[in-house]
Order: sequence, then structure tokens, then C-alpha cells
Amino acid sequence: MTYIANLAFKRSAWFILMMSALILEVTALIFQYQMDLAPCIMCIYQRTAVLGIFIAGLIALTNPNNIFVRVTAYGIWSISAIWGYFIAVEHIDMQTNTDPFAFTCDIIPNFPSFMPLHEWIPSFFAAPGDCGEISWQFLGLSMPVWMQIIFGIYSLILITMISTNLFKKRI
Repeated sequence: MTYIANLAFKRSAWFILMMSALILEVTALIFQYQMDLAPCIMCIYQRTAVLGIFIAGLIALTNPNNIFVRVTAYGIWSISAIWGYFIAVEHIDMQTNTDPFAFTCDIIPNFPSFMPLHEWIPSFFAAPGDCGEISWQFLGLSMPVWMQIIFGIYSLILITMISTNLFKKRI
């Protein structure tokens, strides 16, 4: 338990978090540009959530022993992982619901007006795909299902790190 609690203070752990998110981002770009799988709006939101996890790792990497830095990273990580999980759940509903009028998929991402990422970096944040289309599967699971699993794992790791640190402090 002490080993897990101490991971929050090690740059190597935050580097692994950051690199796992970077690998997911690179994989998304390979799917988009090498395999010609156009991302939909839900894919872009999930991509943005993974980017948030990358940023959390990058922030913590600067000084994981500083409580402010660590709490900021935890906050960004938790918002990104939980938001990404719920976006993946909604995306799965869009792909599996047989009612064609149950869900609509926006064409343009709904980023804040002060940060229109889809206009600044359209090659990364544009969403020309269809949310209801299942264009890729692995082991019988679609991409949003895999992302739900991945965001669930990120969330469990976060909860484990925070709770072991809280428990360690009480001993």
C-alpha cells in the first residue's frame, strides 16, 4: 500500500500516465490518417479528454512533490477521465440504439467560444465522421467501448492513488 501511495510523488509514475495518453492520441491519429477512419464529434470529445489526462501528467511531472501541482494534476485527471467515461457511454448508446431519432450527432464540436480548438487545429479536432457508425472493432468491441474501458482504468488508478495517500496519512 505504501508503494502505491508513494507513486504520486514519483516523476516516473506521472511520466507513464502522460505517455499512455500520448500513445492513445498517436493511435487516434493513425486510425484517422492511416486507416481513414473519420472521427465523429464524440470521438473528438474523447480525444480531448485523453489530452486532458496527458496535460495532467505533464503538469505533475514538473514537481510531483508540490501539493498544489499534484492536486491540480489530480483535478485535471479526474475531470478528464470521468468526462471521457461518460462521453464514451453516450457514444455507445448512439451506436447501439436502434431508434434513428433517439440521438443526434453534432457536426461542429461545441468547444467554448474563447477556445475553438476545431478552428485552431482542425487536423486534430475536426469531426467529419458519423457517431452512429461502427467502423472498427477489436475482440468484438467498438472503439467507444474500448474507450469506456480505458477511461474506467484511468479512473480506478486515480481513485487508488488518492485513497492510498489519504489512508497513508491516517496511519
